[in-house]
Amino acid sequence: EVQLVESGGGLVQPGDSLRLSCAASGFTFGSFDMYWVRQAPGKGPEWVSRLTGGTGTIHYADSVKGRFTISGDNAKNTLYLQMDSLRPEDTALYYCGVDVRGRYYRGQGTQVTVSS
Repeated sequence: EVQLVESGGGLVQPGDSLRLSCAASGFTFGSFDMYWVRQAPGKGPEWVSRLTGGTGTIHYADSVKGRFTISGDNAKNTLYLQMDSLRPEDTALYYCGVDVRGRYYRGQGTQVTVSS
């Protein structure tokens, strides 16, 4: 059974940093595309970043490019999102997801609130 558990969210001030973690199980970590997606209150989901399985190719949404860094630790089966220079518009519920052979799974999410 695929399971994804996010952690690391919190309340921070503009300009601060946070590192989100996503503990994964039930599939071969590193072999499938993994994502970070966020959803702000009253808005639809927004794709944030992708770590491509196998090749490790990385993509970012323009809104976070240069500020966020996605990475994965195969030994720990954990996906990370390092978020620097946070802005109020980054406030959202952040989910990690994985595409396993055409089926998409996601975790429960972790809340990030950026406010002064």
